[in-house]
Amino acid sequence: MKLYNTLSKAKEDFVPIEEGKVKMYVCGPTVYNYIHIGNARPMIVFDTVRRYFEYKGYEVNFVSNFTDVDDKIIKKAIEEGVTAEEISKRYIKECKHDMDGMNVKPATKHPLATEEIGGMVEMIQTLIGKGYAYEKNGTVYFRTRRFKDYGKLSHKNLDDLQSGGRSLLVTGEDEKEDPLDFVLWKPKKEGEPAWESPWGEGRPGWHIECSEMSKKYLGEQIDIHAGGEDLVFPHHENEIAQSEAANGREFAKYWMHNAFLNIDNRKMSKSLGNFFTVREISEKYDLQVLRFFMLSAHYRSPLNFSADLMDAARTGLERIRNAADNLKFLRENAKLKEMTEAEKEKLDRAGEYVRGFEKAMDDDFNTADAIASIFELVKYSNTTADEESSAEYLESLLGLIVKLSDVLGIQSEKEEEILADDIEALIEERQEARKARDFARADKIRDELLAKGIILEDTREGVKWKKA
Repeated sequence: MKLYNTLSKAKEDFVPIEEGKVKMYVCGPTVYNYIHIGNARPMIVFDTVRRYFEYKGYEVNFVSNFTDVDDKIIKKAIEEGVTAEEISKRYIKECKHDMDGMNVKPATKHPLATEEIGGMVEMIQTLIGKGYAYEKNGTVYFRTRRFKDYGKLSHKNLDDLQSGGRSLLVTGEDEKEDPLDFVLWKPKKEGEPAWESPWGEGRPGWHIECSEMSKKYLGEQIDIHAGGEDLVFPHHENEIAQSEAANGREFAKYWMHNAFLNIDNRKMSKSLGNFFTVREISEKYDLQVLRFFMLSAHYRSPLNFSADLMDAARTGLERIRNAADNLKFLRENAKLKEMTEAEKEKLDRAGEYVRGFEKAMDDDFNTADAIASIFELVKYSNTTADEESSAEYLESLLGLIVKLSDVLGIQSEKEEEILADDIEALIEERQEARKARDFARADKIRDELLAKGIILEDTREGVKWKKA
């Protein structure tokens, strides 16, 4: 298996630190609002990477954090007049709901930055003790030039960064020994959450959070560190500097980064009015369509989101699901139980598409070509399965389609549609729960219906529903 390593700018053979095991850390979202479709790409991509490692027989320890203390979270909390914790808890719950809709598996561990402050303080103390960090008026900075390999991931030169000007500077630059030094700990501001430390009350810098959480749950050295390409610099570069300076060893062997997502060939931004949350997309499409769309291009290629491409993805997903449905129908009505010799030969030939799928995934997780192999398998099953086929042959073909689709996190079998009477009964139950002030049950019913593609609208005339 080969994967592209941002560190070497080349495809490399994957050799795990420990045979049969993969230790993988993926930077998670900052939880101050609903996740947007830019957040969704690394979630889907690296969930698929994990699934393929598991398909190959690896035991994967997959850690992905939630950044639950941040300027944006604090700003949102002040706007709403609530605590930062209330904001982060709310949007962690919403994020997990969207991840479930996209069929993203829960991580082995989803650490929260606020629950790991003690470890971050210890790591900062280690860096100070080794001469890599210093404190000025309650702020702790990392001595960037002291780390000789700084820039090895982003392939940036420190002198070029210095001449790049003030864009790299952060608050308190006048106190720094060097303009390129970055913050490890910042002092408390009025109205902000804060924690005790040897340097006074405050909170950690963003970069140190991931270094500590990765170390605690995966160890000092990991196999793969991943995230969006926007994190290469400065976030991942700073993580390397902190971790390797503190631990005295290589941090991660392989660095994987997915490319950006554009909207109708333009960068996604609120100012352009082309900013979409995953929740908004779920009101128009099954989130399995979003996942299929995301995997239709190689993860290192820029991806353009548009209604036409989403419709094409929906058509492609339906093609797979229709083939699976057809095989199930034929299997249930098959007259012959066991495979014939001719069918055994046909099934052997079907193995070519499985090998094509694995070849694509072994080549830096080329999901676009892997999907093409599933389509070839679908075409093969449509042309070799009919009313005369044995139940065993039909079951075997169906099993191959389901297995390969599942590696990509694609649900190849349609969920049974919920009946209108059942919807009305659940709405009635939700109304009763609300009257009884059992809001947890009411919310759960809404979520259950949303998961089945039913959107509720509370109006003056009562509750109305529609299909997503």
